[in-house]
Order: sequence, then C-alpha cells, then structure tokens
Amino acid sequence: MSDTDVLDEVVRMIEEVVGADVLLGMAVTPETTFSDDLGLESIEFVALADKLRERYGDRVDLVAFLGDMDIDEIMAMTVGRLVDHIEAPPAA
Repeated sequence: MSDTDVLDEVVRMIEEVVGADVLLGMAVTPETTFSDDLGLESIEFVALADKLRERYGDRVDLVAFLGDMDIDEIMAMTVGRLVDHIEAPPAA
C-alpha cells in the first residue's frame, strides 16, 4: 500500500469523524495538524481511533501511539505522522 493510499484512507476517516462540511475548502495534507488545522476534540480522536482499528486492526493503536507523546507532541501531531505510524512495520 502506498503513502498516497494510506493518506487518502486517513483523510476519508477524518472526514467521516468531523463531517465533510468542516473540511470544505481545506486540503488535508501530510503537514495538516490535528489540533490547529483540524481542531479535533478528544471525542473525535476516540472516534478516529475506532475507525483506524476497524481498518488496520490492533497494530494501529492510536491511543497507545498518543500515549507515548507529551502534550506538545500531541498538539503538533500531523496527518503525515499518523500515516507514517500506520505504515511502520509491526514491532517484533
């Protein structure tokens, strides 16, 4: 699966979570931040985590991924960083 495929899937999931009207006129790119650009609330992160787990299984655990970050890293997290996490090979 290519970067573009995963990015497209993640963008589609974000749109399902926040609503297409929120993303109207906005290009979601790897540099798009979840906090500043998308304004995701914690409940929306939970909904996104559920969608990621449904699609990619237990190997993509957004809660654990975020749990390893400090608050500044979470606030600055980009769509691209999440895509990189999804594409990373599973830990042995």
